[in-house]
Amino acid sequence: MPDQIRLWEISKEKLNEITQSKLDLESRLETWLNNDISILADDLLVIGRQVITDYRGKLDLLCIDSNGDLVIVELKKDKTAREVTAQALDYASWVKDLSNERVTEIANSYLLTKNGSNLENAFREKFSSEFPDSLNVQHKIVIVAAQIDSSSERIIQYLSETYGVRINVATFQYFRDSSGRELLARKFLMDVERKPVNTSKRNPNLTLQQLAEIADSNELGEVYRLLYNGLIPKMFWISTTTKGLALKEACQNGKLIFNLLLTESNSNDGLKFKVYTERLSNYLNIDAEKLTNLLPNYEQIWQDDKSDLVGEGFFKTEEQVNQFVTKLNEMRSALI
Repeated sequence: MPDQIRLWEISKEKLNEITQSKLDLESRLETWLNNDISILADDLLVIGRQVITDYRGKLDLLCIDSNGDLVIVELKKDKTAREVTAQALDYASWVKDLSNERVTEIANSYLLTKNGSNLENAFREKFSSEFPDSLNVQHKIVIVAAQIDSSSERIIQYLSETYGVRINVATFQYFRDSSGRELLARKFLMDVERKPVNTSKRNPNLTLQQLAEIADSNELGEVYRLLYNGLIPKMFWISTTTKGLALKEACQNGKLIFNLLLTESNSNDGLKFKVYTERLSNYLNIDAEKLTNLLPNYEQIWQDDKSDLVGEGFFKTEEQVNQFVTKLNEMRSALI
């Protein structure tokens, strides 16, 4: 059985015990977690509430962590501990196969309603890091309850320790003092100290040499080198990703502006790019419409009230690259 927490208020030299009370409704706990998931963990962003699965179940809270992995948060509510454990495992069997596109769809539907944002922007704001190329490489389960029985504890520990299921239980104990002040205490069943994440399923970031080789194999080597040499040394800070190059503002904590997606390019379509148009126009202090007119085969793929305009397209010829780079460099030089 879980250890019972006892709580005292220190008043001068006197200790006044605050008695534990029955949590009014475990639905209150779901609301608290939805509003501030940090009471469960700092490294989480809620991306869905009462998410309907393909099996007709309703997953209480779906979260994402800073690695891009999903976290199922299931509340015990009026279920037995065994029932909620079985239900959480059922939800996990659905979550494990969610694609990047499906995760983004679920998240955007929830986040747009909640705060007018989308997944990429909410992720960057929450974790102050770039949006990962791969989502849901791994997933884990957190069961939330006011209490849990010893039999269920053994089952959960067995799943974790014997089969490596990423599952844990957070129990919350609720207190109310004589003045009506409410207090909440949290305890995890198993140690939550961060362990090295198994990244065997995550593709490593490509090297610059590998990117050049990919471009050459798709007969885009010259197009890629012209873009790289023309844009990057003068304008951007770069990092490699699992798909290509990420170009950011050349300043501290610079935002992502431009992606060259080598792994999504081919000789027929050309070298694929993704651009945060408003960021780039602000960075270079040029009109966004003029900028989009310079981008070959440009199509808008996303915009909302609080998000940047995002578009994508393809550089197919060296002439397109030279025209784009020349114009941008001219605009850049005019600002210096």
